[in-house]
Amino acid sequence: MEKFCVDVIAATSNPQQVVWAAMHQDYSEQYVWDSHEKWPDESRCGELIVKHLLAGERGHYGPIEHPQITFNVGYFPHSMMQQVRTHRVGVSFDVQSFRYTGQRIVNVAEGKQNVEEVFYLRPVGNYTNRQGKRYFYSEEQRAEDMKWCLEACQHYKKRIEEGLSEEHARGLIPFDARQHFVLSCNMRSLMHLLDLRWKKDAQLEAQKFCELLFVHFEKWAPAVAQWYKENRAQRAKLSP
Repeated sequence: MEKFCVDVIAATSNPQQVVWAAMHQDYSEQYVWDSHEKWPDESRCGELIVKHLLAGERGHYGPIEHPQITFNVGYFPHSMMQQVRTHRVGVSFDVQSFRYTGQRIVNVAEGKQNVEEVFYLRPVGNYTNRQGKRYFYSEEQRAEDMKWCLEACQHYKKRIEEGLSEEHARGLIPFDARQHFVLSCNMRSLMHLLDLRWKKDAQLEAQKFCELLFVHFEKWAPAVAQWYKENRAQRAKLSP
């Protein structure tokens, strides 16, 4: 899983202050911007929104929808992308398309790229699925599967050379090709996504995705992220 990566493309620079301003306008008689030079700083705003919005599970999540963040996500398998997109409330995606990005498949067939740069196979080890099935994925099985991925790339290249379009030939490649994508969401939607896909019975790769997302969440909105970690993370609670 070492190839997986998540980077921030853009984000609201003062997210906790934005949430505080939205919250403050709800009960302020005055036009909030008129006093913006006296607003609490980012750290203090974090403390205030935890105290007045989040503590005690009051459910006042509306103001948390204002700050926005955009991630670039790389090298995750197609199956993880499918699972994440199943629950996309308030989340926007742009995903690498195999209608236009088939050259890397050809590169594998020609030995210009390693199979594992382009396809994902789980590491050797013991596994348990949601239904309780237990099994061991062996080195021998993984080597066979790696060989099958290479052969599929060679078959893909053959069909492309015979004139098939990438849109047609993509149906021949192994399912878990790695896909890069861009994801944008607001702070509330980010917590919603973490609630759904950081559960202990979620797909392993989705859990890793959420771990990497949370690293950026902590840097971006530390007070809110800390509250989330202490009260919701990996607990499979009803999403906010």
